[in-house]
Amino acid sequence: MKKLLVLCIFCLQVFAVSSIEEREWAKNEFFLTFLENNNLPLSLYWNLDPQDRELASEIKEGERFQILWDNNTNTIEQILIPINGSDLQLHIYKNLQGEYTLTYSPISYETQTRILRLNVQNSAYQDVEQATGSTPLARAMRNAFGGSIDFKAMQKGDEVVLIYERKERMGERFGDILIKMASVEVNKKARKVYFYKDSFYDSNGKEMESFLLTSPVNAIRISSYFTRARYHPILKRYRAHLGVDYAAPTGTPVRSAGAGVVSFVGTKGGYGKTVQIQHSSGYSTLYAHLSRFAAIKKGQKISQGQTIAYVGSTGMSTGPHLHFGLYLNNQAINPLSIVKITKSELKGKDKQDFQNVILKYEKELQSFIDSNGTNPPKEPPRFERYVEF
Repeated sequence: MKKLLVLCIFCLQVFAVSSIEEREWAKNEFFLTFLENNNLPLSLYWNLDPQDRELASEIKEGERFQILWDNNTNTIEQILIPINGSDLQLHIYKNLQGEYTLTYSPISYETQTRILRLNVQNSAYQDVEQATGSTPLARAMRNAFGGSIDFKAMQKGDEVVLIYERKERMGERFGDILIKMASVEVNKKARKVYFYKDSFYDSNGKEMESFLLTSPVNAIRISSYFTRARYHPILKRYRAHLGVDYAAPTGTPVRSAGAGVVSFVGTKGGYGKTVQIQHSSGYSTLYAHLSRFAAIKKGQKISQGQTIAYVGSTGMSTGPHLHFGLYLNNQAINPLSIVKITKSELKGKDKQDFQNVILKYEKELQSFIDSNGTNPPKEPPRFERYVEF
């Protein structure tokens, strides 16, 4: 386990020594198990409402998080755990009465827009990865084109240009990379894509993505919609719902929204019985609160529309429904913005807005070229470090 220890001396009534331990969220770790293993009250979880318990199930395997220890008493003072796919973090801390409290709070991070421009020497994927030290960026570039170009057909000297958004938290990259504009030459012929409203489009406003979703269940109604991190004015706290809930009777068949490979079948914290499927071009889907599974197993190929499970109310659920989550490069996106039968082409005001987006990125790129802009620095390696105050 990698650790980041920061020795801090706080001048209160006496000098107290604290340390920050950095961990990675373990595979198949349940939040309740985490609390139990760290001698924290399980009531922190059970006192949450069902939607907030569900959000605790979104912590991603390998997610880096921090624990602040009081070294005098060898007890935990605070914990900060980022919630996958959102801008929220789970925050456990001691209140003024010395009791542990759990809240969700916004993650403080810096957003940077970077431009990368290079000529292919080996392959586009390998050269982007080597130039930036970022495998997520190389993967995001490939996924942006949705299988519409053959990267193997690229020749030495072909140009790759990427405008992308990167988040930084505590001096390191946070979350995944978002491609805003990508231009890739194949035999000196440029192909461009632009990110607009959760999808990639070519210069004419035609959707690039070949991954098409269908509705996963015949539902009576949508009982809860997708929301990102937002402050609830009545509850006076931050909330998020990283999916769409479809109300349907127990036993209603649940279908795979697209072709792919089963990446998880089992119980997943507050989500109860859950199926996850990895699709092409960086997409994945999640189906939760299931009553039972169909005859499927991890690693199995699934076709679009194939029955994978049945609606239920397992986990933290107030009644029979399907929680349906959609992720692009591990970031939660609104399923209702993607679910459709055919590829879309922008029209009317949407197309006009999209053209303005193209102009914006083309101006940024031209300014970068005119000013002889340099490529971004490589991602720094992660290492153990000690800092004393």
